[in-house]
Amino acid sequence: MYSSQPNTYEKYSDGQPVSSDSAATGVPYDPSLSQPSAFSIDKPKPRVPWTTGLFDCFSDMKTCCITCWCPCITFGQIAEIVDKGGSSCGASGALYTLIACVIGCPCFYSCFYRSKMRQQYMLEESFCGDCMIHCLCEGCALCQEHRELQNRGYDMSIGWHGNVERRNKEAMMGRPVVEGSMSR
Repeated sequence: MYSSQPNTYEKYSDGQPVSSDSAATGVPYDPSLSQPSAFSIDKPKPRVPWTTGLFDCFSDMKTCCITCWCPCITFGQIAEIVDKGGSSCGASGALYTLIACVIGCPCFYSCFYRSKMRQQYMLEESFCGDCMIHCLCEGCALCQEHRELQNRGYDMSIGWHGNVERRNKEAMMGRPVVEGSMSR
C-alpha cells in the first residue's frame, strides 16, 4: 500500500511506515532494529589456534634445516600456496633473496604472507603481531607457516597446481563410475 500523499514514495508494511531508505533500496527496514531485516549479519567467525607452536621448529628437522640454510625455498613454497598459484615458488623465493641482499631484512616482505595466511585460515594473531614475529624469529615463523600448511593437507614439494591435481584425482576416485548406457 502506498501513501495517499502525492509525490511520496513511503511504503507501508502492516500499517507502519517504512523508512524512505527502503524505498530507494527495496530492502524492508524496521527502524526499531539497527540493521535491515532482510539481511542476517553473521557474527565474525572465531579465530583458531595454529596447529603447532612458533618454537616447534625441531619437530620437522627437514624443514628446519632447509629454512636455516636457505629460507628462500621455504618462503617460496609458502607464498605459492598462500597465493593459490598466483605466484610461483621460484619467483617468490628469488624476490625474497633479492630483498635479503638489498636491504638485509626479508622479514618486511614475508610478514605480509603470514598475515594473508592468517586471514585465509582464520588463525589467531600473536600478541606481538606478524611483522614483529618475522623480525625477531624469521626462521621459526617460516617453519611454523610451513608446518601449518602441511597439517592442512598440502604437499609443499609439489606446489599449488600439484595439490589441486592431487585433490581432483582423489575426488574422481571417490565418485561412482557409470559403465555403459541403460538398456532394456
